Amino acid sequence: MKDEDVNPEDEVESGSDEEKSTSSEESEDDDLVLEGVVMRNPEVPSSDEDSEDEDEKDTKPRSKEKRKESVHEKVGKKKRKKIADDEDLQVEFLFCDMDEKFFHGVKSLLNNSSTIYQTHASSLVDLMISNVQVGTVVSTEGDEDGNVFGFASVLNVTTYQDAPAIQHLKEECLSNCPKDHKEELEVVLSGKTKRPAGFLIHGRMVNLPLEIVDVLHDQLVMDMDWAVNNAEPEDRKSFDFGAFVVLAPCQKEGGSMVYRYFDDEIFADRAEFVFTLDAPKSFSKEEKQYINVIVLTKTGHRDAMNDLKKMIHGAIPVQS
Repeated sequence: MKDEDVNPEDEVESGSDEEKSTSSEESEDDDLVLEGVVMRNPEVPSSDEDSEDEDEKDTKPRSKEKRKESVHEKVGKKKRKKIADDEDLQVEFLFCDMDEKFFHGVKSLLNNSSTIYQTHASSLVDLMISNVQVGTVVSTEGDEDGNVFGFASVLNVTTYQDAPAIQHLKEECLSNCPKDHKEELEVVLSGKTKRPAGFLIHGRMVNLPLEIVDVLHDQLVMDMDWAVNNAEPEDRKSFDFGAFVVLAPCQKEGGSMVYRYFDDEIFADRAEFVFTLDAPKSFSKEEKQYINVIVLTKTGHRDAMNDLKKMIHGAIPVQS
């Protein structure tokens, strides 16, 4: 179901970074109110129904899809776009497993996030869709068109070591890594570590409500924990990640590096090390684009998740 990779210049730009996107949208469209509801599939059996079926459960672990459907969370408000003076359109966000119907939506956000993915965008999306155990998409309830507001996935560098897309990302990182961290990065990406490393890839509309961003990352943690406990025995180790590599899009402003996504800055604060490489040129953007390569351990990732929750709403910490 692959199609030709589309140059990100031909796709809709979602913004340069969090703060600039917010200010520009407020000036251009005062009627856009960004709020949100987080929910799961409404066809979830009630707790009473679950208890009645307890004795009939088989010994096999539930699928990830079933686990996700059993979660029903709500945060904050609703996303409304003003249609007329007295009419609002309410949209409920739904967190879903990766699926073929989300291919074009995920690819569009991936291309818009950074040009480093442009060459192998289709292949990367195919890998994320096949990696259904660890990956989440933000869509809307009853959406048959596969619209995507955000996504997150982790691709094991060993499992997919023969994929040209993963080889390309590894080469970009290693060829631009400073000498004082190159040996360490080579070990992380070698596939020979006790616990595997993965590329943590995420993208979204930059004006997605903060609460939704938090739950998107939280669902990824739940996916990894679920896979370690419930995947086929021979596959569980491949989901027990010990390190993550995040390719965070940035640009320079006033001598400082500004992250496109604020959560990447939180990851960077908990990283083992961070270094910068030049992103491929983009004809649609006058300012030079960069990538900050963020390398963090599982502990650092979980600590960053706690920082994210505290920043947004002081939520209960994520367990390491």
